[in-house]
Amino acid sequence: MSWREEVEGIAQRRQRALAHGGPEAVAQQHAKGRLTVRERIERFADAESFHEQGSIAGHSRRDDKGRLREFTPGNYVLGIARVAGRPCVIGGEDFTQRGGSPTPAGLRKSVYAESLAVHYRLPLVRLLEGGGGSVTGTLPARAPKAEANAAQPARATQPSGDPVHAPPRFRSIMQALATAPVASAALGPVAGFPAARLVASHFSVMAKGTAQVMIGGPALVARATGETTSKEQLGGAQVHSRSGVVDNLARDEADALAQIRRFLFYLPTNVWELPPVRACEDPPERREEALLDIVPRDRRKIYDVRKLLRLICDRDSLFEMGAGFGRGQVTALAQMGGQPVGIWANDPRFYAGAMTAAGARKARRFVDLCDTFHLPLIAFVDEPGFMIGSQSERAGTIRYGAEAIFAVQQSRVPMASVIVRKSYGVAAAAHFGPEGYVLAWPSAEGGALPLEGGVAVAFRREIEAAEDPAALRAELERGFAERRDPFARAEGFSVHDLIDPRETRGRLCRWLEWCAPLLREQVGPRGYSIRP
Repeated sequence: MSWREEVEGIAQRRQRALAHGGPEAVAQQHAKGRLTVRERIERFADAESFHEQGSIAGHSRRDDKGRLREFTPGNYVLGIARVAGRPCVIGGEDFTQRGGSPTPAGLRKSVYAESLAVHYRLPLVRLLEGGGGSVTGTLPARAPKAEANAAQPARATQPSGDPVHAPPRFRSIMQALATAPVASAALGPVAGFPAARLVASHFSVMAKGTAQVMIGGPALVARATGETTSKEQLGGAQVHSRSGVVDNLARDEADALAQIRRFLFYLPTNVWELPPVRACEDPPERREEALLDIVPRDRRKIYDVRKLLRLICDRDSLFEMGAGFGRGQVTALAQMGGQPVGIWANDPRFYAGAMTAAGARKARRFVDLCDTFHLPLIAFVDEPGFMIGSQSERAGTIRYGAEAIFAVQQSRVPMASVIVRKSYGVAAAAHFGPEGYVLAWPSAEGGALPLEGGVAVAFRREIEAAEDPAALRAELERGFAERRDPFARAEGFSVHDLIDPRETRGRLCRWLEWCAPLLREQVGPRGYSIRP
């Protein structure tokens, strides 16, 4: 006797899995402007490189003769594929079945995705579209209860039946984040546990118009709070472009997938490797004349910090993350002489670049990313200090700011700081790493307080008593500004050098060469003590 019948059973189940929820469900998905999960994987991964895991995981019903009557695949698709030639674990919900709400096999596969990335030390990419649990549970009608396996260990229970410890899926998420790059895309409605997975990533992106991210959907919100709202109003792109829940917005699904590929381009395969250094045709010593006057002599005028960064980094290499959140701080990945680096700069267009609570949270997370994956960090400093005022106090700015400072001081990755203009107050400490390399431009200034604030404090009585307080204040500020000496710091060796701004690229590329031996000693996972 042969095993033909069983082999045919494998083929039947695989064919059913490829059909998703059926032609009608697939058509509905396309009508909403969204792809199926397999179409997403096909577009994201290198051609014909996807090898599925658990292709026939699901549940079946048989007739009285043991023949297959019905097979429902687990609604999570998982496998290993190549992305730009590098192996990656890729997984995502199948929204055509149960709206992505997890089935037993689907839930196990979603947990196993993280375990797989940890075991093989590979990047993990999640293509998210689905909800958490439902009132009917994860078990479809007449489906057998799933047994524990290696991907989801059995849990001990109390007499009540409740688990005595956290579900293993949470541990697997933490382990994945400590092991390899994790990137997630919200490509449709994402609620409950998938939303938690989205934010538990090193990089997250959502597609405008087709994606919404929510803790709970409109029906749940209406029942619990009485608030009537739509998915888009509750968790659409307009909301999360400012909330910090996602790093970036994407025009559509194709752009979201392209951004994840771009993010992975700068990072190593895992924490035991260094970021890939690539051949670079952009000369390290390139000098840009525009840098000589990009910072206005008038201290009250702003400049385009992104233009400044593009002039210094390798051409077309700047990839910004989190542009809509904490907008006084700019965080981006880039290359310098082919070496992947983290870029952190102040944007004077927002609060003069001051560090808000949101900006501090954004900076802390970015510093941790660079430290985890051994990306040298370059700060372009124009920091007037922490944002002040009653709103800033209510936001807890000083706590988040101190947390950002701790993140920098606890990091081991090499850090260079270029003082472009302002470097004031406690917040300035966040921009200078331990044993960091510090350069200054002629436009640099610094101290305990910005000039305007210092004048207001030191000459308060004189200003209040003056016949024209505004005129006296302006005169004092002008006088102190004219006496500012750009050479004092360098002459006192408070910075490593005062440089022509056009030299910046060459100086930083040379510094990165010096850092190479340090980076080789830093591979492996990171750990930190408590932060404020």
